[in-house]
Amino acid sequence: MFKLAERLSGLEESVTLAITVKARALKAEGRDVIGFGAGEPDFDTPENIKEAAIKAIRSGQTKYTPVGGINELKDAIIGKFRQDNNLTYSRDEIIVSCGGKHSIFNLFQAILNPGDEVIIPAPYWVSYPVMVSLGGGMPRIVHTTEADGFRMSPEAFKRHLSPNTKAVVINSPSNPTGAAYTEKELAKLAEIALENGLLIISDEIYEKLTYDGFKATSIASISDEVKKRTIVLNGVSKTYSMTGWRIGYAAGPKEIVKAMTNIQSQSTSNPTSISQWAAVEAISGPQDAIGVMVREFAKRRKAMVDGLNAIDGISAILPQGAFYVFANVSVLFGRSYKGKTIKGSVDLATYLIDEAGIAVVPGEPFGDDKFVRLSYATSMDNITKGIKRIGEAAGALK
Repeated sequence: MFKLAERLSGLEESVTLAITVKARALKAEGRDVIGFGAGEPDFDTPENIKEAAIKAIRSGQTKYTPVGGINELKDAIIGKFRQDNNLTYSRDEIIVSCGGKHSIFNLFQAILNPGDEVIIPAPYWVSYPVMVSLGGGMPRIVHTTEADGFRMSPEAFKRHLSPNTKAVVINSPSNPTGAAYTEKELAKLAEIALENGLLIISDEIYEKLTYDGFKATSIASISDEVKKRTIVLNGVSKTYSMTGWRIGYAAGPKEIVKAMTNIQSQSTSNPTSISQWAAVEAISGPQDAIGVMVREFAKRRKAMVDGLNAIDGISAILPQGAFYVFANVSVLFGRSYKGKTIKGSVDLATYLIDEAGIAVVPGEPFGDDKFVRLSYATSMDNITKGIKRIGEAAGALK
């Protein structure tokens, strides 16, 4: 058998994507499956954005572009940071990539050397630790709890520091928990990072999807000193329902951005030209569609959380942002069906999709096996029917 690279040892497909693929395959077979796995809005891309893409095609904007993105898009991103976050960047401090995931991958490739440690609060987005390892670094996990609101405390941050710590990842609002940090909480974490010479990696992809009047703060806006040591990651996928368009971006110190651009030049080259022009319209054009989406998500969020908490033994806290609920299902572990025992979140997710036609994502690959992640980026009807099925399935376990 051909021997693969050792760094790929243990590397598996992203579980969030795998669950979505399995749900679609079962639907294609005629199964009645309700999917709570998808990490994408169920709204269509707004018409003005689609029209901008069509215009780009018709005007011949279909060739290679500069590797790190067209100037028009970089300028739109610069304007967004100035208006939304009170942050000032220049074009050489911005890179546009093939989705937010690509930006993060480029970043870890650019900054990590063997043995470098990256602090990652758990529960975490499934790809952070994998990308750190592929970059030659070592993920150092800081576990949080429901009681903490799934937020890393300054004390826990300090306890996990070592002479090898290179960077810390802050994802606010978070995938999978929906937890978000206040400006005061971010300032305390930033102070520790500065004291220890760390790079701050701030994933703000869910920045605009917040509820109950909460406004997300970019940690880079805390001070000029913090900004100099922060890479901000964002994109158009979640905010504008443009997951398939594959446009993400990063802003930060020009030497890091230059290194990321060099890596991108040797891998993908530029992001799709047409998608870049669509993203210009998304960021610079009317923003009304965001409010419509957020208001609907807020209704679904409450319905899902209330429904889950009504199921005996299952608990879920109200997320501050994103479109996920991270539900504690550990009370169901140890119970059985058809002679099979539910030993953890993977077993439960398998049971729910096979027996109840409900697709959820197990918490194990997010760093906490006691939970499953459910997305409320689906219709209210699906949420109502799906939660009912979960309750029935939970009750059927012995």
